[in-house]
Amino acid sequence: MPHLAMFDMDRTLLEKETASLYVRYQREIGEASTMDLLRTLGWVAQYTIGTLDMPKVAERALRTLRGVPEIVVAARCDDWFRRSVEKYVTDGGRRAVKSHRERGDVCAIVTGASAYASRPLARLLGIPHVVSTVFEVDDDAIFTGRAVPPLCFGEGKLERASTFAAERGLSLDEATFYTDSLSDLPLLERVGEPVVVNPDPRLRRLAKSRRWRIETWYADGRR
Repeated sequence: MPHLAMFDMDRTLLEKETASLYVRYQREIGEASTMDLLRTLGWVAQYTIGTLDMPKVAERALRTLRGVPEIVVAARCDDWFRRSVEKYVTDGGRRAVKSHRERGDVCAIVTGASAYASRPLARLLGIPHVVSTVFEVDDDAIFTGRAVPPLCFGEGKLERASTFAAERGLSLDEATFYTDSLSDLPLLERVGEPVVVNPDPRLRRLAKSRRWRIETWYADGRR
């Protein structure tokens, strides 16, 4: 049976987090203000220290997409990735994905971001699957401004990963999961091989106490 290798995106496969990168891109093309960027940076800071109310923030962010065609966001994210994100792909992430692919493992990005934000990275690295937060669309492929529960965050990420694995006859008990985030603890505790990448001090301490592998991945060949 092939094994499952799952990769978080922000601060794992990418050295940076994508929320602020996207709002900076929106400012460049005239779709966001300095206040929008500051608000996003505040959310990122809250996420980092574990105090972010993710459902509330997601609800607010998704309201801005109500009425927008899905194809518009997909094309915008492709342009954003080329211009603002690709340079932050970590060398360690590239090597890990390559190693798992060569072993015949099933590789997937598992992220709280949307599929539109993560698919360009998946294509670049040859990762065939994306497990993500899902934005609801109507019959005309127009965003409704809502997410399809659960959000791919915390216990919701574990639920979505479990469903993905079960649908393919794969076992989380033998899976590997790479992530930087303490919010991913439910999935880290569930897989057979948790790997902590670029952790903050809290996650580093936890990983050391549980003897989980700790790695540091950078972009641009720095390590």
